[in-house]
Amino acid sequence: MIAALLLIVAWTLVGAVVGVGVRIASVWLARGEELEPGRKPWQRYGPVILTAVLFGAFAWRIGPSWVLLIRSLWVAVLVQIIFFDLEHLLVLDRVLLPSAVAAILLSLVTPGLGILPAVLTGLVTGLVFLAIAELGALVFKAEAMGYGDVKLAAFLGLLLGPRPTFNAVVLGVILAGVVAVGLLVFRVRKMRDSISYGPFLAAGALASLFMVSGG
Repeated sequence: MIAALLLIVAWTLVGAVVGVGVRIASVWLARGEELEPGRKPWQRYGPVILTAVLFGAFAWRIGPSWVLLIRSLWVAVLVQIIFFDLEHLLVLDRVLLPSAVAAILLSLVTPGLGILPAVLTGLVTGLVFLAIAELGALVFKAEAMGYGDVKLAAFLGLLLGPRPTFNAVVLGVILAGVVAVGLLVFRVRKMRDSISYGPFLAAGALASLFMVSGG
């Protein structure tokens, strides 16, 4: 019991340090895209706090295991995607491409995954979201879904595999729908305004990762 508690506390602190690194990396990436990093408290401290909380939660869920290292890597990547997309409305290829390569390699040693299911799920998920994006653009004569979201969906397929990806996408779409309705109700956005699905898909992936983290 004491050992488990010590692990949770220690890994939460590690998560805070990693969260600082996530924020620093995001600032550097933003400047590389000629964007001005935000200075609001949620932008500066949000990645640190969320990464620390999630590291502690995953340590509680998994315990001392090499799987914890893999899940924690994905926590850091997904937290970066969430806050960068919320701040700049972008999901960067410079984050997704190396993460996708890492996901393919780590699928070989991830319990319950494997390289073939990972690659097939990534391909199918990416194609489905691409079809949705193109159909939405055709019907609404405007960008219904960004290609960054399409590439993110493909990455989640590589990362999670079939069933967890389905769960992540369903949860992400539900979260996006709830938020979109709320923004309409409070007149923050108009009916024809698009919404970035990246943060919601990443949030769904984090929830799905947590559910299978004992794998």
